[in-house]
Amino acid sequence: MPELVLVNDGEKYGGLFVATRTFQDKDVLVSGTDPLEVYNAARKKGVEHPVVFYVPEKDVVQVY
Repeated sequence: MPELVLVNDGEKYGGLFVATRTFQDKDVLVSGTDPLEVYNAARKKGVEHPVVFYVPEKDVVQVY
């Protein structure tokens, strides 16, 4: 079974929101604690429709 990886260098982004160019892209453009600021910063970098999501901290269970 292939390993599921949200983003490259994910250990650096635990507990933060990140922006990537697409759902398939694993390279982080921008990270931060406020999703709107992350989105706007990615737009300023020239990405028309950035994908913003939360990277959970390592070894923390997320219940939704």
